[in-house]
Amino acid sequence: MTKSRKRSSRKQDRKSQETPKGLKETDSNVADATGLADSRRSFLGRLWLGLAGVALVEIVWIVLNFLRPRASVTPSDSNVLVAGPIDRFEPSTVTAFQEGRLYLSRLQDGGFLALSRECTHLGCTVPWVDGENRFVCPCHSSAYDDKGAVLSPPAPRPLDFYPVRIENGIVKVDLSKPTRRRSFEYTQVTRP
Repeated sequence: MTKSRKRSSRKQDRKSQETPKGLKETDSNVADATGLADSRRSFLGRLWLGLAGVALVEIVWIVLNFLRPRASVTPSDSNVLVAGPIDRFEPSTVTAFQEGRLYLSRLQDGGFLALSRECTHLGCTVPWVDGENRFVCPCHSSAYDDKGAVLSPPAPRPLDFYPVRIENGIVKVDLSKPTRRRSFEYTQVTRP
């Protein structure tokens, strides 16, 4: 064989090695790539459908909660503490009620004020100290008077209070929710 023929046969061998017969190898690569792309598309499509389904369920739940009637706002008997007759409480006294976690303070003028036992600083239980005529927090020494007003910090605000009502000479306290306050006001006191 001559040199030129050897060179041309080598070139043909290289070309045959580089290009597969009948493009079968490239067809399989293309098929693999399109199959992979199809599986990604179908996965993303299913993912979006799933997310849309979750969003639809949430919207239906929100609408149903909005349309559902609210519970009664009037206090029930289970949320009312019957403290007792007015005559049981002397003016300028504070009475503790364990079951309600509150103090019933009868002020000097005869009015009633139901105070929470929780300190407004960190929520410690505040006892009434008879000898000092004030509430003193054992945690950080905050002090309150018989109206729940702050006498010494670190308490940021007065004790919370519960609404009091007097029916037929009986003192009743609504325990459904204590009322936060910024300062003591005489409108918070219930008078007989």
